Amino acid sequence: MQMTMVRVYVLEAEKHMQSIVSYLHDTVKVRGVTVFRGITGFGRSGEIHSSHLMDLSLNLPIVVEFFDTKARVDDAIQYLNTFVEPGHITSWPIEVNL
Repeated sequence: MQMTMVRVYVLEAEKHMQSIVSYLHDTVKVRGVTVFRGITGFGRSGEIHSSHLMDLSLNLPIVVEFFDTKARVDDAIQYLNTFVEPGHITSWPIEVNL
């Protein structure tokens, strides 16, 4: 069955992760969501966000990944685009075994 996979890249300090997951679960009701917490990453700014043993305040990369039908994903992306920085949402077609 054809579906669409989406990845949303945010930073821990942006506090978007919980609202994204809640929206995907409660409102859109997508088929599945996984959240990954990176240990190191950088984006367009070139600033490296990394975890160190002595860190008290972390600002690590977060990836929220989800999949569903194209129509449901398109609705979700339209909402996410209202607060996720441009260039931080990727999507591609996938085949799901049923």
